[in-house]
Amino acid sequence: MNENTRRRVGGRAHHFPRAGDSGRFPILMSWFSLGTTLAIRAIVRPSLAVDLLRVAWRFRRRGWYRQAPFLPIPAHEYTRWRMYTAYGDADAIPPAEDVIRYARWVGSGR
Repeated sequence: MNENTRRRVGGRAHHFPRAGDSGRFPILMSWFSLGTTLAIRAIVRPSLAVDLLRVAWRFRRRGWYRQAPFLPIPAHEYTRWRMYTAYGDADAIPPAEDVIRYARWVGSGR
């Protein structure tokens, strides 16, 4: 497992880029790619957009309106902790399918 991490999730092997990878994509590109993929899927399925917005609101940083950039984005430490507890690596970037599955679960009221 050179610069990247492979984990078995849901019976399938997933490739999780790590921070500082010198591989194909830098870390920001991977997060950007995830966001772009989710945005495109949300445009195709508006009900998914509602679920993704609900998840984004749940992950927002406390007091986000008091600090620049004044956007309801998650705290960096919280995101790293969530990635560590979900994937065993604080620098993991989740596959779009995992995010969508979680958003649908949140949207179902569980």
